[in-house]
Amino acid sequence: MDKFNSIKIFSNINSSSKKNLIKYSKIKKYKKGEHLFLDRDRVNCVYFVLAGIASLYKLNSAHDKKVIFIYGKGEILNEVILQKNMSSLNCEFLCDTEILEIPSTKFLEVMSCDFQLSRNVIDSMAYKIRRLYHQLKNTSNSIRLDKQIASKLWKLSRDFGKETDEGIEIDFNLSISYLADMLGSKRETVSRQLKILSEKELIIVKRNRFIVVDREKLLKYFRNS
Repeated sequence: MDKFNSIKIFSNINSSSKKNLIKYSKIKKYKKGEHLFLDRDRVNCVYFVLAGIASLYKLNSAHDKKVIFIYGKGEILNEVILQKNMSSLNCEFLCDTEILEIPSTKFLEVMSCDFQLSRNVIDSMAYKIRRLYHQLKNTSNSIRLDKQIASKLWKLSRDFGKETDEGIEIDFNLSISYLADMLGSKRETVSRQLKILSEKELIIVKRNRFIVVDREKLLKYFRNS
């Protein structure tokens, strides 16, 4: 029940809805690098992260990866399949991850009897749409790459950060190559811009780890420089 209550979309729903969702649910564990589903797969379950980190991404015509979202504990991964049972993205795990799955037909049945659950799903989708708007703005040619990186690392430190003596460390392994995938850029180009941010003492780059020295200064750099 504690793990179930950690899922944001189940906040304030009816107790009977919780009981039914628990009854229909299963918990599965996945290893780092495994995929939960691929783009255009038929998917018949709604998935939630109980522990770990999942990455949702698309491949372009050249098979370059563009990371759309990264989700951690408590997040729903694929509410879009409630409209059509075909995935629109690939989902892979960045570390060992525990997933709660509920058949989409059963989930829709519970939604039909619980307005709060339906409202929570709508709010979740609206929030993701707003995030996509910001992504479109921040990845446009009008914004310098160093500022795009600053914005991305600031958000990751907010969502996945832990306090250390050096600053806020993004608490999962993140390679420069994967950060480049998130930005839709080349590794070498991103590496050069990271060096600039490091020289300004805004971030610390270690092997597959990033530390934001001062989140307010990094945000100010994104907004003002």
